Amino acid sequence: MSERWKYQLKMGGFWGLFMVVFMTLFELKEKTISQQLSETNFYIRAITYIVIGVFVLGYFNWKEKEKREKKQ
Repeated sequence: MSERWKYQLKMGGFWGLFMVVFMTLFELKEKTISQQLSETNFYIRAITYIVIGVFVLGYFNWKEKEKREKKQ
């Protein structure tokens, strides 16, 4: 696996998981964790955050990293 994909998976995956946890905790006032985990919407949202994190956020972070490394 190339360095770019390793970086994208690491950075984007971390962001995606962070957003899933954050949104789960944010909705604790309305629903318990077990209610949230039993809904299909939770898993769709989790997959969406992780995919956006890896492919979009990870890509732009990789491009910024390359720019920083070229300047040095």
